[in-house]
Amino acid sequence: MTDIDASADPPGQSIRRVRLVELGVPALAALAHGDLAAAGAAAGIDLGTYFLGETWWWGLRRSQLADDPDRAGWLAHAAVDADAEGPDTAVGFASFHGPPDDHGMVEIGYAVAPEFRRRGYAKGIVAALIARAATAPEVTTVRAAISPDNPASLAVIAGFGFEHVGQQWEKADGLEYLYERPVVLPPGRTGR
Repeated sequence: MTDIDASADPPGQSIRRVRLVELGVPALAALAHGDLAAAGAAAGIDLGTYFLGETWWWGLRRSQLADDPDRAGWLAHAAVDADAEGPDTAVGFASFHGPPDDHGMVEIGYAVAPEFRRRGYAKGIVAALIARAATAPEVTTVRAAISPDNPASLAVIAGFGFEHVGQQWEKADGLEYLYERPVVLPPGRTGR
């Protein structure tokens, strides 16, 4: 299990600190089979029923990780409140679409369980993903692909230094706007 802690607020934004807990093959396999108890035990945290809504995704990530163990640390994480007292409870999940590509780019993905939305956790997850990316010297760019019909997610990345660089059509998701930022912002650049 790998934990990443992110504590830096983007300028003008209030976020919740989250800790990313890597989900390995045993946890992913259990989630893919709908076994929340086994997945939570394997991850060492409490996973809410929200995690059962994406069993296909967990199966895909399990297969990717089993086929290529070098993807460990990049594919799937649960996000827990870093400041909460009591047992670690997942507030959402976070991922990269894979390890850095040949150009040093990683694409982030994130979701927050409905009962934890509108509390700053999504921004905390993005901050934690950027912090994780910054630990890998080969990463130069962080990308977010967001539907233009998702104003909440567009608001989440505001203030993190992402710039609109284009768009793409995804078979599963439709039109997505592409946003990128350097993994480490140049001195004096805040994102707006």
